[in-house]
Amino acid sequence: MGVTCFTQELACPNSPIRMFMALIQYSSTLIPKLLPQFIKSVEVIEGDAAAGNGSIEQVNFTRGSHFKYVEHIIDAELDKEKLVCKYTLTEGGPLGDKLASIAYGVRFEAASNGGCIYKITSEYTATGELQEKEEEIRSGKESAMGIYKVLEAYILGKPHAHI
Repeated sequence: MGVTCFTQELACPNSPIRMFMALIQYSSTLIPKLLPQFIKSVEVIEGDAAAGNGSIEQVNFTRGSHFKYVEHIIDAELDKEKLVCKYTLTEGGPLGDKLASIAYGVRFEAASNGGCIYKITSEYTATGELQEKEEEIRSGKESAMGIYKVLEAYILGKPHAHI
């Protein structure tokens, strides 16, 4: 099995705790609300996604999407104090027959301007030799960044709302 890793850092005007809450704790309700044209629903299959560790979620896409669904498990590292989450895409979506899993690590750190830096690592584990085209990986990363940017704008527009 081949493994390929990528790392990204993005600056955000929102505080680290608000971004963590929106992207990790409340994503199952916020994402379908903010992106109904792409996300039909997010179902908790097992556990309590807001509590984290070991929970399994299924994201169901709308009819026009490239994928029907993706399923991911929140791994043992969901730390609300350190604002860190690790989750693994285990089924559906871009995995197909080429990828066994995609593991994501997300960390939110305070920035000097009152906003935050979110750091994302992604680890693609292939079922055989990794021959995933760089363009396909970049497209997947851009889709994820699109979700982050929508949530970022939503939070920025509601500075006093409890997220």
